[in-house]
Amino acid sequence: MTERLSAHSIAQVLQQCYDAPQIYIGYSGGVDSHVLLHLCASIAALKVKIMAVYIDHGLQAEAAAWASHCQDVASTMGVGFKALRVNAYPVQGESPEEAARNARYNAFKSLMTANDVLLVAQHREDQLETFFLQLMRGSGLRGLSTMPHQISFGRGVMLRPLLDVSKQVINHYAQTHDLKWVEDPSNASNAYDRNFLRNEIFPLLKQRWPQCDKTVTRSAKHCADAQGLISEQAQSLFVDIFNKNDQTLCISQLLLCKPSLQVLVVREWFQVLHLKMPAQAFIERLQSEVISARIDSEPLLSGQGYCVRRYRDKLYCLKGDLLSSIIESHWPVGAESIRLSSGQRLSCLPSSTGISMAQWQSSIITIKARRGGEKIRLPGRQGSHALKNLFQEAGVPPWERDTMPLVYLDDKLAAVGDLWISAAFYSEQPDDCMRLFLEKEISGIE
Repeated sequence: MTERLSAHSIAQVLQQCYDAPQIYIGYSGGVDSHVLLHLCASIAALKVKIMAVYIDHGLQAEAAAWASHCQDVASTMGVGFKALRVNAYPVQGESPEEAARNARYNAFKSLMTANDVLLVAQHREDQLETFFLQLMRGSGLRGLSTMPHQISFGRGVMLRPLLDVSKQVINHYAQTHDLKWVEDPSNASNAYDRNFLRNEIFPLLKQRWPQCDKTVTRSAKHCADAQGLISEQAQSLFVDIFNKNDQTLCISQLLLCKPSLQVLVVREWFQVLHLKMPAQAFIERLQSEVISARIDSEPLLSGQGYCVRRYRDKLYCLKGDLLSSIIESHWPVGAESIRLSSGQRLSCLPSSTGISMAQWQSSIITIKARRGGEKIRLPGRQGSHALKNLFQEAGVPPWERDTMPLVYLDDKLAAVGDLWISAAFYSEQPDDCMRLFLEKEISGIE
């Protein structure tokens, strides 16, 4: 074994950590994370910044004992410690492994402030496993690129300092330093795909190809390089097709691209929206059933917790947890905002134009849902206008219209969400007006 692992070697990898306000280390108590913690704690300049973080997924009866073990180890090493409990039970469309990973990463993100660093102990065999899992799922270049050494994470960065280190070297370090770690019994269960590869497949592969972890990692690097070039092309197309304001794609611009380039743009879109990459079959249906549909149609395609639909010349990607209906409610006296039953929050903000503050404060304010047939007279325009026509004129998608709150002052329609104010209530008095602001509170695209 020619590879060596030492505090000196890890210090070279962690140069940027010296300026970090806080260094979090994902510490499960297993051998990999124990070795990482031991290495980092042996570097005096880093030790004072380290916080070992144990995540209890709520899935193992031994979790409390493991947390206690981790706390004892951290105390012995003289570093900070924090234990967090998460809900790692999968929702529809999530595998158990994916649910646990998402819960764990969300917990880490909740801790991090600007420029903090999270260190995780994934190593070269983890890269090997990830490559094969992505291969068996039919992933493209992005998936086969596996895990990067560094990524933006929350308000800081995540580093994988052991990613080029073999499992054998990690185990040798642990034994040499007489480290004591915990063994997760679930690692022996081949019910999990990753464990099946680790326990059954890779021992056979390594008998024939002892260096397969190195060679596969090299192939993953080639995939990452190729994906980088493709991403550059996709981004150059994407910038002219993507609308930042509503996070939509312009269909007419998208149709100017060849079908193969449309795929790149759609995948870039999902990447920007922080959504799971769509399967090839989903993209093919998207191209044939939605993108190529008649301009006056409103097709919908659902999958993996979201739906893609078009309205006019725009392609929308919406989370599965769409807004609920609005239940009539009264605005609390003196309140600056109100949470609606639809999962939205409507706030009033100081403004130089809008509804007179005095009129707002002296009225009974009621929030109602659309019933159909409502009309409003707008400042600077003649006559009254049906809301239906205004929505069409403004290009408001049909699925957003029924969740647009109508604001009544003393039973008179004063405003339509934050879109329009009735001429009867409109005022231009600097420092004596307020305007409305509507935002979505329920979980959605990040």
